[in-house]
Amino acid sequence: MLNRRHIRIKVMQTIYAMHQSGSDDLTKQEKFLKASLDNILDLYLILLSSLVELRKKEATYIELAKNKHLATPEERNPNTRFINNTVLLALENNPSLQQALEYNHINNWQNNDDTIIYMLQDVKNSALYQKYMGKPTVTFEEERFFVMDLFTEIIAPNEKLYAYLEDFKLTWVDDIPVVNTLIQKQLRHFTSEEFRVPKIFKDAEDADFAVDLLRKTLLNEKEFGKEFENKTPNWDLERIAELDTIILKMAICEFIKFPSIPAKVTINEYLELAKEYSTPKSSLFINGILDNLVKEFQANGKMKKAGRGLL
Repeated sequence: MLNRRHIRIKVMQTIYAMHQSGSDDLTKQEKFLKASLDNILDLYLILLSSLVELRKKEATYIELAKNKHLATPEERNPNTRFINNTVLLALENNPSLQQALEYNHINNWQNNDDTIIYMLQDVKNSALYQKYMGKPTVTFEEERFFVMDLFTEIIAPNEKLYAYLEDFKLTWVDDIPVVNTLIQKQLRHFTSEEFRVPKIFKDAEDADFAVDLLRKTLLNEKEFGKEFENKTPNWDLERIAELDTIILKMAICEFIKFPSIPAKVTINEYLELAKEYSTPKSSLFINGILDNLVKEFQANGKMKKAGRGLL
């Protein structure tokens, strides 16, 4: 589910939170990082299960309307294409998803269905829904693309849903785009036989990378800070953005402590973080320092990369 860049973002945020709190408890920060990473799976499950809950809510409304004392002909014979959508039903009955929802105690929509009701109204008022419901017949491919478009165009950008997620867990703000992209990809290629809830990390190496990067950066912060304190002649160290110093220390950590990661990859990754999270001039400032440090570390043998093409 997570790529290395998002892992770096989570480590950066953990270090920043630690600095803001004034804590130096490494064990506590490791737990915070792990919880922050684990919670991304909860976000994925909440977002994906919203599709299931939309179908369930509409099925309930249809049944209530049919049983009304003075039900209209349309209410007695409703269009059930949406609630019978093959993909939505397959998600609802998928063992992998159901087990994950139960194991992680995801019952947000059962406890608070206001957001689902609001989104269902948006769905039914959309041109996408009207076009889908009005087709004489639909193929499985059309059902699949309808669900993918439904998620992409109506659910993912829904302001009510975003507000709910932000209020529920503030740390999800940076995770939503990553999770949305993953769900879109899964829906695009959905088959009931192959669908599985993904793991948070691609492999054990990525899981170890998250903890190692946090631990090695924090344990060597003073040492890494000294590497660039005399290389900022036009910058007052006291006025350098705190995120910039964290980004520099994490990059230096990768240069020195992670021999399998190419220096160019490290520089590119942290420049992207600086562009997204720090000041407008930060990426130029960081790029200049890291370029000089790479040359210096290569010359004095401090940076030893294993394998071909890793410089």
